[in-house]
Amino acid sequence: MNPRLFDHRTEDAAALAALHATSFPDAWSAASFRDLFATPGVFAFLLPNGFILARAAGGEAEILTLAVTPSARRQGLARALVRAAAAHAEMLGAETLFLEVATHNGPAVGLYTGLGFAKAGTRKAYYAGQDAHVLKVILPLPNPPDFA
Repeated sequence: MNPRLFDHRTEDAAALAALHATSFPDAWSAASFRDLFATPGVFAFLLPNGFILARAAGGEAEILTLAVTPSARRQGLARALVRAAAAHAEMLGAETLFLEVATHNGPAVGLYTGLGFAKAGTRKAYYAGQDAHVLKVILPLPNPPDFA
């Protein structure tokens, strides 16, 4: 599975908004995605059932959102999307990658820690009153273990 770079100049941001709505009750609109793409350093990678949106600037990168449709979860899509975004951010000059994740979102915390992210802090009441971990990883991402 190879995520592809989303071309915000020729592709419709409504596709990202529709995927986002499958994962979040307070989904972002297509206009919100278009506004984000107007910001320097913002990019997205897309798969048929998911996407990741990130931003790279000043030697750092941040995952802004990651969405995978519920029926496609636990199949490695999120991992592939994070790896693609991390590699692209590194190509853009980022040395570290950050994100916020709700403290109660065990599957997402497991995904990120499995990719080498470590806790860098906490944001109190970040998500509708819920705390969030700030996670950080030094790029490039560590290679996955060899199970062969």
